[in-house]
Amino acid sequence: MSENLVSSNPQQRLIDRELSWLAFNQRVLELAEDKSIPVLERCRFLAIFSANLDDFFMIRVASVKRKIETGVTSKNTAGFSPVDLLSEISKKTEELIARQSKCFHEDVLPALVKNGIELTSWEQLSNEEKSYANNIFTNRIFPVLTPLAVDPSHPFPYISGLSLNLAVLVKKPDTKEELFARVKVPASLPRFIETSESSGSRFIALEQVIIANLHQLFPGMEIEDYYTFRLTRNADLELEEEESENLLESMEQELLRRKFGPPVRLEVASDIQSDLLKRLKVELSIREQDISRYKEPLDLSGLNRIADLDRPELKYAPFRNQVAVELREVDPDSNDEFFAAIRRNEILLHHPYDSFNSSVVRFLEAAATDSNVLAIKQTLYRTSGDSPIVSALIEAAEAGKQVLAVIEIRARFDEQANVRWARKLEDAGVHVVYGLVGFKTHAKLSLVVREEGSLLRRYSHVGTGNYNPKTARMYEDLGVLSADDELGEDLNKLFNQLSGFAPQSSYNRLLVAPRTIRSGLLERIHREIENKKAGKHAFIRIKLNSLLDEEFVEALYLASMAGVDVDLVVRGICALRPGIPGVSENIRVRSVLGRFLEHSRIFHFANGGDDEIYIGSADLMDRNLNRRVESLVRISRDEHKKNLIKVFDLYLASTTSGWHLLSDGNWMRVAQNPDGSAMNDLQAVMIDSYQVKV
Repeated sequence: MSENLVSSNPQQRLIDRELSWLAFNQRVLELAEDKSIPVLERCRFLAIFSANLDDFFMIRVASVKRKIETGVTSKNTAGFSPVDLLSEISKKTEELIARQSKCFHEDVLPALVKNGIELTSWEQLSNEEKSYANNIFTNRIFPVLTPLAVDPSHPFPYISGLSLNLAVLVKKPDTKEELFARVKVPASLPRFIETSESSGSRFIALEQVIIANLHQLFPGMEIEDYYTFRLTRNADLELEEEESENLLESMEQELLRRKFGPPVRLEVASDIQSDLLKRLKVELSIREQDISRYKEPLDLSGLNRIADLDRPELKYAPFRNQVAVELREVDPDSNDEFFAAIRRNEILLHHPYDSFNSSVVRFLEAAATDSNVLAIKQTLYRTSGDSPIVSALIEAAEAGKQVLAVIEIRARFDEQANVRWARKLEDAGVHVVYGLVGFKTHAKLSLVVREEGSLLRRYSHVGTGNYNPKTARMYEDLGVLSADDELGEDLNKLFNQLSGFAPQSSYNRLLVAPRTIRSGLLERIHREIENKKAGKHAFIRIKLNSLLDEEFVEALYLASMAGVDVDLVVRGICALRPGIPGVSENIRVRSVLGRFLEHSRIFHFANGGDDEIYIGSADLMDRNLNRRVESLVRISRDEHKKNLIKVFDLYLASTTSGWHLLSDGNWMRVAQNPDGSAMNDLQAVMIDSYQVKV
């Protein structure tokens, strides 16, 4: 390239990854603050915000702190040194946590009360409610509590990551000696419990019930004081595959080490006693800037308990997904009809609007039970605890079919579940492999080989989302079911590469990372630039979760400078700054968040009027492009191209609500039309459009 755009004035041209992620979580918080959203859904968004922040500290903040501890002082590509970045992160998270606390206490709690739902305190309970809560404590809580005293014979106890704890100060009545004890609030019990057997609408935090009964935990002692606190630890796994004889056993050992990662954040009640806080800081090796103070209750991820209440009038209107049009006339008991439907026409699926169970799950269950199916090959990155897909693979293996499962046991925070599934599949006779050394397998692929008369036919599924029926009800994703020979050949080559040695495979409809997604997409971006210069139809439209890779940011800047219109729909991180004079004036960036998690990736190039569209698993991040096995599939049917173009048009419509990224790196929420009316909720429009198709 003639000019390296990202090398000079980095803070003016690139948005830092961590700060962009915090901006994403701010957008989640803004949904919780939105009074037009049903109150139980707002509780859910508060819980999501809290859980997101936990993950952020466990992985991203832990990484920044590790750089500081190892003496790294150089600036990143966005112009921040680790020390400066940690300072910015601390400032921003403090602001967001304060907003979350205000939203919860001053807005959501009163709204819940108006609708007959109370989160109350011990002092506000009636005598009957206290008796009921005490009974729960005696029968269900007390047996699982383990108070740990701290004295010369009892060292300060290990505090596990994300556990909610009580710091208790007690005195001996005779000597008046003050002692410290820690009580862990059991995560195995509901965070909020009902205050009576028939209540269903009045709750108290679990820790308050424990506090009211501390005398039972320390009989004969005087309870002086108590405070809640919560610790977040570094949970970023460091697994050296090249030095590992057995990846599965190494992962199991590394998961054990995760529990003992160094502390990265301490959450405390805002009114905690200063002497007690000093002790916690010393014992936990926590600095002042690593402490989050806010009004109790701590850890609002427990609000999922409230969001799950059976109050449909306080939630989004019920939504029922539809069977894909091409599969509606298929006999549910006929495997032949199901596969025939795929042979007739490649099927484009859009979840959750199209049912995942009646398409993808049915595909694998049909393959498992069909006597003509000889082999199934499947990638698994994340799946549910009672996965029908895993059950189908086991059933197929037990029936004598050749079954290959490429399991990514390093899928973050799903490692333990994936280790268990790997063991279970191996026990059933499934060929389990863990992909290529040094690369996570993130591609979403399924291949079925079926004997039909004198020939073998390959059926394929390529998607943008995980093979997880539970999250498929909440995640927006795309996929294709196909009997296309070219695509089947592509998947066959890719699975051979994952299970054996086939590094030089070439593909027809697929772009595959780490070899061809980067080069293939960059080539198409530069083709749009050349087409624009030649006076041909040219534009770029991309929908994805994250845009961080500097080479793609630079390429899109060059496209904008050449006059190519670039529209980006980014759910999470975006390093690119739109609207920079002379650089990115032709780039627009939007973000859409809502009841479903936007998860699909779409790459649309004008291609001189012959639209070229890819969908798949890859975001534009270094890890996806260079350190993961990813796949994008080219959409071949004109009808499917038209459908995806309509969807893209809806994302970009001036009447669709969302967030617009400004050139200063801030996101502006746009939710009202010029006349003051509410803009369209994209996902509600999509729901309505699929209902019409019935």
